[in-house]
Amino acid sequence: MPKMKSKSGAKKRFTLTGTGKVKRKHAFKSHILTKKTTKQKRNLTHTGLVSEADQANVLRMLAS
Repeated sequence: MPKMKSKSGAKKRFTLTGTGKVKRKHAFKSHILTKKTTKQKRNLTHTGLVSEADQANVLRMLAS
């Protein structure tokens, strides 16, 4: 049987932490930033974690 391939989009968007959780970036930070408040843009800068409900799907996409 051939090797499992990772989803290329998932490789670019998610990273694993040392404890096995999945780290992600926030959306809505790339363009059309003039109408967003400074507080909103600052809070979107920080990374977040994938929720427990979605974590199994993301790990399957990463094939790990």
